Amino acid sequence: MADKRTALRRRPQLSEEVASHVRHLVMSGEVSPGDFIRLDETAAQLGVSVTPVREALLTLRGEGIVELVPHRGYVVSALTPSDIVDIFWLQGEIAVELVRRAAPKITEVELDRLAELTAALSVAVENGRAEDVENIEFEFHRVLNRLAESSKLAWFLNNATRYTPTRLYATDRDWGRAAVRNHEELIAALIRNDIDAACELMKQQFTDGAERLIAHRG
Repeated sequence: MADKRTALRRRPQLSEEVASHVRHLVMSGEVSPGDFIRLDETAAQLGVSVTPVREALLTLRGEGIVELVPHRGYVVSALTPSDIVDIFWLQGEIAVELVRRAAPKITEVELDRLAELTAALSVAVENGRAEDVENIEFEFHRVLNRLAESSKLAWFLNNATRYTPTRLYATDRDWGRAAVRNHEELIAALIRNDIDAACELMKQQFTDGAERLIAHRG
């Protein structure tokens, strides 16, 4: 916990970090609908003051993640399987369009970079290095998103993926191996200029993500 407190103190915009932390707890099912998120308790856990926690909860209230119960505090809102499907559907639709725009522009340089990242992802997955898995997966998609040259779409995707509990996936070796296979097939589709196949593979990654999260939450 001391390391987490230190890390949070070094980062700017603490309220965003706190919001991300609570969002992960909710999306991963570590806290359940109806559970209260206590200001003092959360602040103590993260080693911050109650101010960024309060600001974070206001943000999450606006997102529908928590609700304010008068005179009692913030409570976790309901999250149904349909909600999860909707969240990942939106992410997938945007990601697919970005791949469709990126594919005609891709060169051997980007293909080599994607292959390099996929190989690194495989090593990180097998060695159980969750933080590396998160970072490499992010970088893989960033290569494609930047190549699409559609900054607004990429911005919307980045905001939509805030609702993905990435740590949950990063610690799941089965998911990691599936992601590696998906990336390898996606790269192969891009090499043969099969844009439809590349889009379908990208869509599959988000569909799989939704199914795994629903199963995890029970």
